[in-house]
Amino acid sequence: MDPWTLIDSAPIPGDGGTLQLYQRNREFTINILGGGVLMSTRTHGSEDELARQACGRIAGRSRPRVLIGGLGMGFTLAAALEQLGPDAEVVVAELVPEVVAWNRGPLGEYAGHPLEDQRTRVREGDVARILRTERQAYDAILLDVDNGPTGLTRKKNNWLYSLDGLKTSRAALRPRGLLAVWSAGPDHAFTERLRKAGFQVSQIQARAHGHKGELHTLWLAERLS
Repeated sequence: MDPWTLIDSAPIPGDGGTLQLYQRNREFTINILGGGVLMSTRTHGSEDELARQACGRIAGRSRPRVLIGGLGMGFTLAAALEQLGPDAEVVVAELVPEVVAWNRGPLGEYAGHPLEDQRTRVREGDVARILRTERQAYDAILLDVDNGPTGLTRKKNNWLYSLDGLKTSRAALRPRGLLAVWSAGPDHAFTERLRKAGFQVSQIQARAHGHKGELHTLWLAERLS
């Protein structure tokens, strides 16, 4: 089997961790230094499902606006765009500038170059900053940040999943808006926090790769008013 080759590295702002882009033949992974693989071009089924579930529910609205926290390898963004019409806008917040560059470069073809779609807007920076400054601005917010409710790559990500962070996300949603959250696994306490923050909550599971691979957890939380 051919070895993995390190293509590039990028510091994670704030906590001092490092992301690494690796390649082996036609496969890429993004790893965290000392922590293993975070994502791969081969396994993105649950990220696709997160976008399909959330954006499919708001696609019929007039000029729907979506915020995605975390660009990753672009698969969540691509799946969201597939669900939405030509009048939609999808804002992607990505903390690490190099991740945006990787998606404009060697990773772009794997998700179908979603950054080139005219409906896409990229904002380099912390998604938490956007959430704190916008009110009733989005029909859906997709948080594909870190490892889910328990941060792995950056401790500051934990705020997004705290009660205060969830209430802030709710305030950034329009009435009947959806907060969709990806997680590597279930978390009963997080489900209860969503309800306490004022959401009506449903939870589903999705495989990492088609009908195979690890089973991930997706929350769909609706703001009713």
